Amino acid sequence: MKKTFWLITLLTSLLMAGSTLTVNAQTYPPKHTPELEFALQLKVTLGEAFSIDNTQHGRRTVIPITGGTFEGPGLKGTIINGGADYQLANDKGRTELEAIYCIKTDDGVYIHVRNRGIIANGKDASGKPKFYFKAAPQFEAPAESKYGWLNDALFVCEPEWTQEFKGIVLNVWRVK
Repeated sequence: MKKTFWLITLLTSLLMAGSTLTVNAQTYPPKHTPELEFALQLKVTLGEAFSIDNTQHGRRTVIPITGGTFEGPGLKGTIINGGADYQLANDKGRTELEAIYCIKTDDGVYIHVRNRGIIANGKDASGKPKFYFKAAPQFEAPAESKYGWLNDALFVCEPEWTQEFKGIVLNVWRVK
């Protein structure tokens, strides 16, 4: 009952306030573009992948996350063994991924990571091959820690492959 009363009061207040506000026409395209700020780089080591072919949803691939390191302005540490990257591919060259794992900062703080993304192989309008791989990691850090800022922002990442590192390197940016 209290929740319902509170919600009705809030909606009434918003409607009353809205009736006195002036709404300006929006420009298209918008004048403001969100900025990105580099947050960290993860160097993730991987175990042997395995797949389950032809499920009702497509081909399921599981790639164990065995460790690694991360570093960015104000944070550094290791990736904890035991997570995995769960991928679901269809027959049209599109893969959805969800990597779930934990990291530990050099000062002993554990942070949970859930990274969802898309890998798409296809062709552009001119018929040339194209490759798209982006993801959006979400962090769960202790709210009262110096890493609490990770809880209160959206992030995007893309991979980088190098000959020197046998795994996947993910560069992560915070959307400002």
